[in-house]
Amino acid sequence: MRRSWIAAALVASVSVVLIAADLSQADAKKLQNPVPFTRRTIDQGYATFQQYCTGCHGKDGKADMAIVPATDLTAPKLYKSGTTDGEIFRSIRDGAGDQMPPFKYQGLSETEIWQLVSFIHSLWPEAMRPPLLPNESKSGKRM
Repeated sequence: MRRSWIAAALVASVSVVLIAADLSQADAKKLQNPVPFTRRTIDQGYATFQQYCTGCHGKDGKADMAIVPATDLTAPKLYKSGTTDGEIFRSIRDGAGDQMPPFKYQGLSETEIWQLVSFIHSLWPEAMRPPLLPNESKSGKRM
């Protein structure tokens, strides 16, 4: 009994270290968003964005506030930390530059961060967005 408790604690400790470890840009480029690009996930990302991101990026993502130098999320060609799913995930989770804090310490789950990635893609010019997929119910049926 004691061994299994120790083993479980060790696995949990290693998991926390792996989650907390920053991703390299090369590793981030390889990541694909596991959350489908649907209206539902965009809406979920929007809700998280409204709660955590508007202070710097503004309500519309354009960051047109002179107080904080933040990225205009509607202009992906201007992104300094990359535009792949994984690079955006990395910027949110691990922070970017001197101004963007790491949100892995703010209580956001990886799913919530991936939903933010979907929302950010929805702000891009239409020709640059991923194709919008139909929502799926919990049973996996398209809605």
